[in-house]
Amino acid sequence: MDRRAFIAAASGAAVCAASGLALPELAIARQSPEQSDRTMRFGLVTYLWGHDWDLPTLLANCQRAGVPGVELRTTHAHGVEPSLSAAQRRDVRSRFAASPVTCVGLGSNERFDHPDPAELAKAIERVKEFVRLSHDIGASGVKVKPNDLPPDVPREKTIEQIGRALNEVGRFAAEHDQQIRLEVHGQCAELPIMRQIMDVADHPRVAVCWNSNPQDLAGSGLRYNFNLVKDRFGDTCHVHALDDGAYPYDQLLRLLARMNYRGWVLLEASGEPEDRVAALARQRMLFDRMLLAARR
Repeated sequence: MDRRAFIAAASGAAVCAASGLALPELAIARQSPEQSDRTMRFGLVTYLWGHDWDLPTLLANCQRAGVPGVELRTTHAHGVEPSLSAAQRRDVRSRFAASPVTCVGLGSNERFDHPDPAELAKAIERVKEFVRLSHDIGASGVKVKPNDLPPDVPREKTIEQIGRALNEVGRFAAEHDQQIRLEVHGQCAELPIMRQIMDVADHPRVAVCWNSNPQDLAGSGLRYNFNLVKDRFGDTCHVHALDDGAYPYDQLLRLLARMNYRGWVLLEASGEPEDRVAALARQRMLFDRMLLAARR
């Protein structure tokens, strides 16, 4: 375990102990040689639990919870936006460099389904701004959305448009050593539709960000839908509360483990727990426990 992982693990253990969480399982997971930078890691999307934390608070709380990575969603209190000056970008980069927490990437809210060509062009240019920002602060990619299928436009045309737009931003991302992460989202959340989009978006810097949606279980089920796009998985995968019960996260982690997934599993948790840091530490503990079980 490296220095960053050790600090994060120790901090998370302290939070769990203070919250009465079961430490033996957590300790076993932290000490497992399989839990290293070469395999899956757990992180946080600032939507929703971190939406009101400024950057110093976000870094401190992730460290306390033992969470080693974060995706910064746009419009949130951390303030990491394309409007930052060069000096401000250097400051953000230095804050992460001095922290045990990795900036995994940026979560834009841009989408490529606009029927209006002018709006589509604006979205593409905005994503390029996020790509520059991600590069400047030392992150590795930008999340985007497909997103919907306008009823007055043929579906095939929208799918083609989304794919072509992704290829354009993918080429730009390659110039900045970044990845474009297409979140499985909106009316495009059905995995056969995502497969069609990715067949058009064939640039190697364009990848799928799994989002743990109810649609994953539709049709032939989770395994089938997972296999439709697993060859295009990127460095991020989104999950919601792992103890929700409505989604088979144990199965998802088994599928990820079997494909030797080496990216980040990022938590998008809702609700308003009294102590979000303790709740975050609990989710990290659950992830460690479930991942160990998935590898057995």
